[in-house]
Amino acid sequence: MATPSLSLLLFTANKALSSAYFTAPVLLAIQLEVRTAAIGQFSSDFQSIKCAGWLLPIGQIVARVEYFRDVVTFFRHGRLGAHFASMNGSLPNAAPYIPCHSSSLCTPEQHTKTMVAKGSGVESVAVVAVPFPAQGHLTQLLHLSLRLASRGLPVHYAAPAAQVRQARARVQGWDEAALGSVEFHELGISEYACPPPDPAAPSPFPSHLMPLFEAYTAGARAPLAALLARLSASHRRVVVVHDRINAYAGEEAARLPNGEAFGLHCLAASTLAGKMDAGLRLLRERGLVFLAADACAPREFVEYVFKRARPSKEISPGAGILVNTCRPLEGEFMDIVVDHLATDGKKCFAVGPLNPLLHADARRQSKPRHESLDWLDKQPPASVLFVSFGTTPTLRMEQIAELAAALRDSNQRFIWVLRDADRGDESADHDEKQSRHAELLPMFTKQTKGRGLVITGWAPQLDILAHDATAAFMSHCGWNSTVESLSHGKPILAWPMHGDQPWDAELVCNYLKAGILVRPWEKHGEVTPAEAIRQVVEAAMLSDKGMAVRQRAKVLGEAVRASLADSGSSRKHRDDFVAHITKFGWTFGWYYT
Repeated sequence: MATPSLSLLLFTANKALSSAYFTAPVLLAIQLEVRTAAIGQFSSDFQSIKCAGWLLPIGQIVARVEYFRDVVTFFRHGRLGAHFASMNGSLPNAAPYIPCHSSSLCTPEQHTKTMVAKGSGVESVAVVAVPFPAQGHLTQLLHLSLRLASRGLPVHYAAPAAQVRQARARVQGWDEAALGSVEFHELGISEYACPPPDPAAPSPFPSHLMPLFEAYTAGARAPLAALLARLSASHRRVVVVHDRINAYAGEEAARLPNGEAFGLHCLAASTLAGKMDAGLRLLRERGLVFLAADACAPREFVEYVFKRARPSKEISPGAGILVNTCRPLEGEFMDIVVDHLATDGKKCFAVGPLNPLLHADARRQSKPRHESLDWLDKQPPASVLFVSFGTTPTLRMEQIAELAAALRDSNQRFIWVLRDADRGDESADHDEKQSRHAELLPMFTKQTKGRGLVITGWAPQLDILAHDATAAFMSHCGWNSTVESLSHGKPILAWPMHGDQPWDAELVCNYLKAGILVRPWEKHGEVTPAEAIRQVVEAAMLSDKGMAVRQRAKVLGEAVRASLADSGSSRKHRDDFVAHITKFGWTFGWYYT
């Protein structure tokens, strides 16, 4: 086959970039050039076409420029000619059809499977996940990475060394073979010193992690840029999926000639909708009180996010966002966010829940098996209260004593994860880490022997929530914990601490009707007495109200699982996202692959 003139295609693309309009006959000429190139000929008179009078609006230029770039790539690798030769040099009239690697036409659904199966070398799509270095954020992007890798996509997970180790060590629901399908990269950042968490701090927010956050935002850009440059040179497309806080990752993706960025919104979709006019109307109609995450966080963190980490006010400076949610939980709010983004030509995919959905026989999911699962095996069905406040809050000793008294006096079975907030490096030794609980635990464990278990280290939360013996979850209402609990059909005893958690508690208790509030966020500076905690525990475990809430959570759990079935909404959004990032380029109503 004769080598076509690439300079003409590049010149045409440059003309498109340099003016607000370009002529439709130019596009027709490119079509004709592709057809003639397919049978070994190439001729065109650019000047005669240039003077023609048909115009296209600027909104279509970006897609056409991507098309020109993709055509050049295919000319270089000799595939486009083969595709057109197989069609006897003719363009397809019906859309959408996709020329696949077998030199035949296929549907978009077949195209997705083909692209995933065939990705290699310059034709492949590399996905780069860039999480924010806090546990809940690390977890969501690792779950997403593993799900994309399970579809055959090459996935790279980039974070500081300590956070890579932390994410790998704590991920649940996946085996070592799955972890081996993701390539992990350590982003070198400057040294930082995080003090231990302060139980006496005025807010339970993990302000002691600010040195890590600052060092990460200041230092991660350069090593990520180097990684992206290497991948850009060896892949047809590089798709960067980054935590929305990590604006720098989207900026580096935009510098690539073949890059595209999507932000992962690690909070509820309703935290976005609540700042939109349509969302505020919905909140009023539903009788809900919206609490913005930044209104429930300390000033130093808010300033860090909006001045250094994510200064742009846009929801998505890139191509769009992914959200760890689903229609059964936030369908009304998702509609508002999708419509809002669509006005700017941005995409929005509700791909949650990202956490694996474990079965009731969770005891076979954890390897090696945690002691808590052995203990749960011996308890009656739906009889255990699981108490855990995640990885960021640190309770005062006075509050810990009141909670202990409430669990003791409630006469209910429980598992209590009693630990302080994460440090900047969880893999380092911290000898004093649990010493402040040493005085309380011996007497408490003796008083609750046979019906309670205290865990002072990391606990397999997903396995515990999936277990038949677990009835309910007393939680800080972080979005990860909220989705994990509801996706396994377990109601929440809501005890919000900071950030997005107060709104999550409102969503769970007053919108979804799948939880009971233990203590409103407005009283986070006070010690909640044992009697108040005990009453909520007994209401959840013993009363008719608690039974109704547990039944509601069970129904929600079934709906969430259904959203991930073959015909479910979240399954479709995941498929649509994969189809989008693996397509070659859209023009004239059909795809070039």
